[in-house]
Amino acid sequence: MLSGVGVATKKVRNPNDLVDIDGLIIPGGESTTISMLAQRAGLLQPLRDFIKSGKAVYGSCAGMIMLADRILDGRSDQEVFGGIDITVKRNAFGRQVDSFEGFINIESLAIENFNAIFIRAPWVEKVAADVEVLAKVVGESGEERVVMVRQGKLLATSFHPELTGDNRIHKYFVSLL
Repeated sequence: MLSGVGVATKKVRNPNDLVDIDGLIIPGGESTTISMLAQRAGLLQPLRDFIKSGKAVYGSCAGMIMLADRILDGRSDQEVFGGIDITVKRNAFGRQVDSFEGFINIESLAIENFNAIFIRAPWVEKVAADVEVLAKVVGESGEERVVMVRQGKLLATSFHPELTGDNRIHKYFVSLL
């Protein structure tokens, strides 16, 4: 997605890989696995420092969980990078079989009809006053659920825009660099 919007990329596998990069994407996957791998690679504190440095960081799905300051139902040994003053609920929409997709509008970004793909997705339970809610969906119970937030240069989505071929959210992230 990033190369499609003209941005050079590199993989971050150790603390030295964080030097001289302008931004970072924390991908979807499994948040407890990301936590354990970051610890093993010696990346936990360097990633926290990178986030605190004010550079742009985007997290999708598990990346949202990792950017949250608080997790409601994480493992007792699960670490997060933090940075966004939110509380998230892991697998909030249900198990793998409950994964879904649907069109959402992100009015403040003038993005309409974005095909959002939710795979064992989290949602945001609590948002601090200085966190901007960019998108919500209506859950099965009829309640609105926060699925996209921004705090400064930190951006997070519950869904996976990288699976759609629609680069509008990635373009927005690049504008934060």
